[in-house]
Amino acid sequence: MKAKRVLAARTDGSCPDATVTSPAARPAGIPPRAGWLIVARKELADHLLSARFYILLALLGLVAAATTYSASDAIRSASEAASQTPSVFLKLFLLGQDPLPAFYVLVGFIVPVLGIAFGFDAVSGERAEGTLPRLVSQPIYRDDVINGKFAAGLAVIGLILVVVTAVVAGIGIVRLGIVPTAEDAVRLGVWLLVSVVYVGFWLAFATLCSVAFRRAATALLVAIGLWIVATLFASLLATLVAGVLAPAPADATADQLIANATMTDTLSRLAPPTLYSDATRIILDPSARTTSSFVLTSQVYRAVQSTLSIDQSLLLVWIQVVGIVALTVVSFAVAYVLFMRQEVRS
Repeated sequence: MKAKRVLAARTDGSCPDATVTSPAARPAGIPPRAGWLIVARKELADHLLSARFYILLALLGLVAAATTYSASDAIRSASEAASQTPSVFLKLFLLGQDPLPAFYVLVGFIVPVLGIAFGFDAVSGERAEGTLPRLVSQPIYRDDVINGKFAAGLAVIGLILVVVTAVVAGIGIVRLGIVPTAEDAVRLGVWLLVSVVYVGFWLAFATLCSVAFRRAATALLVAIGLWIVATLFASLLATLVAGVLAPAPADATADQLIANATMTDTLSRLAPPTLYSDATRIILDPSARTTSSFVLTSQVYRAVQSTLSIDQSLLLVWIQVVGIVALTVVSFAVAYVLFMRQEVRS
């Protein structure tokens, strides 16, 4: 009874020591502690009701369905060998059949588009419509605006990835009758988490472009340009730079060839798509034992043919995962500082 009386007193405000949490009773001029949640809820509702969300969801869903049917056909054509393969359920995400590549390859190619699509007009769009001065004049802290927009974009993209992954898993279970094991589920969950962090980098970079450039079209072009360079030309640029730093002429020795290949492999990992591709392949494939593009005979000699547990796989790719996290944090930090230092005029 005493607890009920205290609760009633705090509700009606009759107790002078009561903690008032109602927004209407908050003193004027004091912003809410979690103002970014208010912005995030509003942005999330706008994203879920926008045509952009449904178009991207349908696009990624069609890609997922097509690649899953292709992978399931490949598994069914080799059903006897597939039955002896460990973690055969994960092959739905790893296998591809001409003309479609594997699902994880297409996700690594398309997912950056999701981040760019939900971030390129986060600030520049408000500025173009003239609503940014009114938004920052609300009783919330200024950083709540960019924090809420980033959180909402990441949440809606994470929702898309979860839905598409569930579609792939459902098609695989129905067509092949394969039920994932506990470790398969853990690997799939870790892959989803890494994918969300990876798309967070592109969302943060697109938000940075949106803050740095006043026009949304310019921000979109810069973000798309970096995506194209990092995805299509990173390996070419790494090969050219490696040819200068560690040349391998026509009469190169074995040591020179190894040095050139090692330098090319190292430089290619500076690109975010390469980091994500390496991490994805190791996480989803327990039989993968190296992230290098080349393996020496001395490394294969007397190697034990066995699968890796999820913790051992993570030990192989912790550098790639940390690299993706670091790129995401740095991109968002630069966007945050730049937004806080900008002057917003009505």
